[in-house]
Amino acid sequence: MAKNEKIFYCEACGARYPKWLGRCEDCGQWNSIVEDVHCGGVSGEVSSTVEFTDLKHSQTQKNRMMSNNVEFDRVLGGGAVPGSVVLIGGDPGIGKSTLLLQIVAALSQDYNCVYISGEESSEQICSRAERLGVSNSNVKLACETNIGAILKSINKDVDFLVIDSIQTLFSPTVESIPGTVTQIRACAYELIHFAKTTNTTVFLVGHVTKDGAIAGPKILEHMVDTVLYFEGERGNSYRILRAVKNRYGPCDELGIFEMQSRGLACVLNPSVLFLTQREKNVPGTTVFAGIEGSRPILVEVQALVSRSYFTAPRRTVVGWDLNRLFAILAVLESKCKISFSDKDVYLNIAGGLKISEPAGDLAVALSLLSANSGCMITDETCAFGEIGLTGEIRSVARCAERIKEAEKLGFKNIIVPYANNASSLGSVNLIPVKKLTDVIEILGTRSRNG
Repeated sequence: MAKNEKIFYCEACGARYPKWLGRCEDCGQWNSIVEDVHCGGVSGEVSSTVEFTDLKHSQTQKNRMMSNNVEFDRVLGGGAVPGSVVLIGGDPGIGKSTLLLQIVAALSQDYNCVYISGEESSEQICSRAERLGVSNSNVKLACETNIGAILKSINKDVDFLVIDSIQTLFSPTVESIPGTVTQIRACAYELIHFAKTTNTTVFLVGHVTKDGAIAGPKILEHMVDTVLYFEGERGNSYRILRAVKNRYGPCDELGIFEMQSRGLACVLNPSVLFLTQREKNVPGTTVFAGIEGSRPILVEVQALVSRSYFTAPRRTVVGWDLNRLFAILAVLESKCKISFSDKDVYLNIAGGLKISEPAGDLAVALSLLSANSGCMITDETCAFGEIGLTGEIRSVARCAERIKEAEKLGFKNIIVPYANNASSLGSVNLIPVKKLTDVIEILGTRSRNG
C-alpha cells in the first residue's frame, strides 16, 4: 500500500473500500465504515530465511493438553493442541468465563497457565474462583488491555493463555479505539504470531451480536484455528458447546454441560437428559434418534396443530429449520392429501437442542401427523429418516449407531428408511418405510390397534 493511500473498513463485516461511504454495500450497516490506519511499510531487506521440512517429519502429531473435562476435550477433538488459537463466543452471561476458568484451573496442575481479563477486576475473578472451588490452583491472573504489555510480561514458557475478551484489547501502534475492526485484527494477529512462535495454546473470548454471530470482522474466524459457540437458554440450566470450525478435529462436535452452584458439570448421557421429562403416550410427540458430532443423541420432537383464526396460519419453530418445516408441510399436502393450510403449527425440539441434520424429517412428520389426527405414537417407538420432495424416505448415515443407542434406552420399535433396514441388528423391531404414505398407514394401524 502506498504511503499516503487510505483504506476504509466496515466495522460490522470487515469489507474494504477505497473511500469512505455512509452505508456498507455488503452488510447494509450505516455509519460503520472507518479508516484503517497504516502502521508503516515493510523493509526491503529480509534478515531471516524460511526453514523447510519434509512431509514425513511433519506427520508427528503434537501431544494434546487434556483438561480431564470430558465434554470440553471432546469438542476440541481430544484436547487442546499446543500452538493453536481457539475463539469461543456466546451470549453475555451464558458461562464462557466460568467454563474457561474451570478449564485453566484444571490444566494448571500440569501446565503453566495465564488468565488475562480486560472486562472484570481481579476481585471479581477471585470471587468466582472461590465459588467454583478452584482458588488454590496455580493460575496466574492479570487484568490488562494493552496487547503490547501483555505479550511483554508473559514468559515464553507459558503453555495456556486465556484472553477475556479480544474486543477489549488494543495495540498502542494502532490509532483506533478498542473493539474496532482495525484493533481486533491487529491484536488477533499479534496473539496468533505469539502462539505459533512459542507453541502456546491461546483461547480468545469473543462477544456475540444480536444476530448470534461473533462480533468483529469475519476475518477473525478465518485467522484462528478453532471456533466454538457456547449456547443455551437463560431459563435453562443446560449449556451446549458447539464446534463450527476445527483444524485439529471434527467441526460438528458438541459438548453438553449443566450449570450448577459450583460451575459447569459435564452431562455424560445426554439422551437420558433430553428424555427425562418426556410425557408418554401423548399425541404430537416422537423420539428422534439423531447424531450430533461423534455420538448418537435421542431427543423428543413435539408438535402442536390447532385451528387458525388468522388469514395466514402461524408457523412457529424452536430448535428446527423453519424452511424445512415448510417443505415437510408441502409434501404432506401434495403427496398425502393432508392439509395444514387452515391450521397453526408449532414445533419444538425439547431440551433446548438445535437439530440441523435432515434425518430428523421423519420424526417431525410423525409428530405433525400425530398432533393433527390425535393418534398416539407409543413411548417405545422412535424414528429417523430424510424426506424427499417426492415423498420418498431417503437413507441416512450411521444407522447402526442410532439403533444401538435407541435399543440401549429401551425402545422396541424403530421406524427407519427402507434402504437402512437391517433386521440382524439387535432385538429391536425395525419398521422400514419407502414413502411417506407408508408412515400414514403405520400410524393409522397403530391407532386402530390402540
